[in-house]
Amino acid sequence: MSQASRGGTTAELERRLGVFDAVVVGLGSMIGAGVFAALAPAARAAGSGLLVGLAIAAVVAYCNATSSARLAARYPRSGGTYVYGRERLGAFWGYLAGWGFVVGKTASCAAMALTVGAYVWPERAHAVAVAAVVVLTAVDYLGVRKAAWLTRVIVAVVLAVLAAVVVACLTSADARAGRLGIGSDTSAGGVLRAAGLLFFAFAGYARIATLGEEVRDPARTIPRAIPLALGLTLVVYAAVAVSVLVVLGPGGLAGESAPLAEAVRRAGVPGLVPVVRAGAAVAALGSLLALILGVSRTTLAMARDRHLPRALSAVHPRHKVPHRAELLVGAVVTVLAATTDVRGAIGFSSFGVLAYYAVANASAWTLTEQENRPPRAVPAVGLAGCLVLAFTLPVSSVAWGAAVLLLGAAAYGVRHAVTAGGTS
Repeated sequence: MSQASRGGTTAELERRLGVFDAVVVGLGSMIGAGVFAALAPAARAAGSGLLVGLAIAAVVAYCNATSSARLAARYPRSGGTYVYGRERLGAFWGYLAGWGFVVGKTASCAAMALTVGAYVWPERAHAVAVAAVVVLTAVDYLGVRKAAWLTRVIVAVVLAVLAAVVVACLTSADARAGRLGIGSDTSAGGVLRAAGLLFFAFAGYARIATLGEEVRDPARTIPRAIPLALGLTLVVYAAVAVSVLVVLGPGGLAGESAPLAEAVRRAGVPGLVPVVRAGAAVAALGSLLALILGVSRTTLAMARDRHLPRALSAVHPRHKVPHRAELLVGAVVTVLAATTDVRGAIGFSSFGVLAYYAVANASAWTLTEQENRPPRAVPAVGLAGCLVLAFTLPVSSVAWGAAVLLLGAAAYGVRHAVTAGGTS
């Protein structure tokens, strides 16, 4: 069945993004607020094995990125793994990946908006969060090129701040290379938990695949953009992790809520502290912008297949964006950001992301050599890595994640039964 007949619409998005813009979108998704906050909980889990956890996360992310890139080149449509799972494994698996992504990442949008508020104006965090969502939804509504342009600015600012942190720490008189050594405080379980936490810092490369319908020459652009974005992000994360560790050490890093700000203070450059905090707010804005883009495109794809209301598959005739899907996502995130604080209650989002990539790797395994299948080891390691990291997350995260996926599966079963009954 064609895309048009499935969704009941012939409207399509416009291919406006080249390699550079696609790489920037990926960087904006990955080099977000996580780099300012994820290192501390990862250090608490892994101790002095933090860099080992980072390496494991990078290997799993590389496998997932390679699988996603090959699939995105073959299926250059909005929706990412929702589309790949549907085409390669069956409608249910595609739906389950899309469901986990939309629900989990909608909560992540609200959490990221509140992170912006906490950095910009802690006493009015909810009001700032709502304003951020409204402004970025408006930017997305005006077209993907506008969003890509703003992402360029955000990425440039964040990279400049991180470069300042790295230079300040590595040139500090308090820097000690011996703090990078692995000691007795490290365990295999702790390293895997740290890898699970750090993996999500790399997960933004999926945004490139999710925007597949808006990329020029996708068979060439996507396979180039995804590994480029991932490789650059790994270099940045490794440089930041090493520079902060040589100043704070794993124990000092584990105890900080704002580790980068504390690292530059101890490095003897207290004037950089407000700059680092401002950089964290800008990074959170970049993550929020990319999240709204990704969730709205997956919503569009699911609406085309009538898993969500068909009206959400509409594409704006001028701006060539899924405007109804964007407005709905923006409205839901605005309500969440205004009324709740979900920053500490989205463990199911982490579980859902790993389930999402597990479906991507399983889909890549089914590709043939003629379809440019990656080496078999790539999707195999990616799938195994996703499952291992998912079940080394805290028990509450696993429970919430499984509950969300089961709820989605139940909704799919009810809808399938109703549809079958109506046609019998």
